[in-house]
Amino acid sequence: MAAKELFANIIIRSHWQPKDLKAITDLHGFLYAQEYGLDKSLEAYVATSCAQFQNSFNSARDGLWLAEKGENIIGSIGIVGQGEGVAQLRWFLIHPDYRGQGLGRILLQKALDFCRQVPYRLIYLWTFSELKVAAHLYQSVGFQIKERITHQIWGRLLTEEKYELLL
Repeated sequence: MAAKELFANIIIRSHWQPKDLKAITDLHGFLYAQEYGLDKSLEAYVATSCAQFQNSFNSARDGLWLAEKGENIIGSIGIVGQGEGVAQLRWFLIHPDYRGQGLGRILLQKALDFCRQVPYRLIYLWTFSELKVAAHLYQSVGFQIKERITHQIWGRLLTEEKYELLL
């Protein structure tokens, strides 16, 4: 399917409905278990962070963008204000059926544009080293690795990486 055809049927929205945060949690839990063998503790981690986000959401500092096709959430990205000009990028994921078409780059750009408007001076994110395509995308817009921690998390020994981008 060509990218033009793909995007003709996809809506990117910046407001959420009651089912959306559960859909983000479910998508993370299912895909990371399937693709990387992570256990149910990852899904609990995402659910907790989504609940905290929903309970403290402030549109002046926080943002959430969802890619939706029909009734299904197929991608997400969030920005959570951390205070003092710092934001955290969270929940960035594209369903495998829609990867490699530029949708991730579009979502990332929406999040970065929001951060520049707030304005934030620094954006950071945590990921893990096996997510090579995501790392390439982060680096292509200027993120740099600032920290690595190898430890047992989400049922596996993983190397988490902290990326930062100065705006």
